[in-house]
Amino acid sequence: MRVRRGAPEPGRAPTPTVPPPFDPELGAVLAALGEGWREPVTPDNLAARQQRDAATRPRPTAEDLRGDGRFEVAELCVPGPPGAPDVTLVSARPSGLDGPLPLLYYLHGGAMLMGNAWSVLPRILREWALPLGLAVVSAEYRLAPHTRYPGPLEDCWAGLTWAAGHAAELGVDADRVVIGGKSAGGGLAAALALLTRDRGGPVPLGQLLLSPMLDDRGSTFSCQQLTGVDVWDLTSNATAWQAALGDRHGAADLPGYAAPARATDLSGLPPAYVEVGSAEMFRDEGVAYANAIWQAGGQAELHVWPGACHGFDGLAPQAALSRDARDARTRWLRRLLTRSGPGSRPAAD
Repeated sequence: MRVRRGAPEPGRAPTPTVPPPFDPELGAVLAALGEGWREPVTPDNLAARQQRDAATRPRPTAEDLRGDGRFEVAELCVPGPPGAPDVTLVSARPSGLDGPLPLLYYLHGGAMLMGNAWSVLPRILREWALPLGLAVVSAEYRLAPHTRYPGPLEDCWAGLTWAAGHAAELGVDADRVVIGGKSAGGGLAAALALLTRDRGGPVPLGQLLLSPMLDDRGSTFSCQQLTGVDVWDLTSNATAWQAALGDRHGAADLPGYAAPARATDLSGLPPAYVEVGSAEMFRDEGVAYANAIWQAGGQAELHVWPGACHGFDGLAPQAALSRDARDARTRWLRRLLTRSGPGSRPAAD
């Protein structure tokens, strides 16, 4: 067999090549940030990074989120997993809308190490809740390394089942629930879709997976190719997975609920929207996950934004690429909700 010049030998992983270029607008923003953003998260600096994140990440109050009466907002304390603390949910909906609303059950990012349920809501309410008439519930799951798998996922499960079981109280339609999240939240949303399928729990209308953190192994081509380039690199990723999984990190028998890329059966899942950037390390695991859903006979819409790094729309919200990505997410949600309608399930494309 002839091997093309520059191609990997059969059975050998390809050597990472020159990474894809950043989108010019994103590249300019990253250049303006200087070199500080390249500092990876390591076991040695993890505690300090968590403290810094907690001190600097915006955490709006319920009053802030109400936006001068545009939204109804409540902080709820609901039963957590057996033997665990209660779970805090932040519930928000546009004011003055009658009838049960579709619900976006959203899980925040932060590598399972950082972030909170409040900080993600201003953009979600502005970009989706108002134009689409959506209610939103954001879940405050416990963080690693204080709480390891399956604790955070079980928190998400407890919040989802409570919300579905109290739909009338929340003013939402239990048959029109979309689960979603970004980065670590996207990975938890994918895991939650697997978990509720296998436990016979609430049936989501769809799953919105934005740059999802799916694979603890760090073995994809893009993980190697974008190390030292993307704003989230292989060192940081390994630190996060080690904190989240402990001794189970990298284990051959790790279940798909812990790292959805490990799942061997992706049949029977709700329609998925999967988004990654061409210049982020999660690119290949996101693409592979969408492909695995298709191979299992499922429905997925995949977007690979050219020149986008991890978290690009937060770093450069006014960039053309960020605007296009927000528009694509909104269109998917609108199609999903329109073709389902109250009391019905989504039709196949």
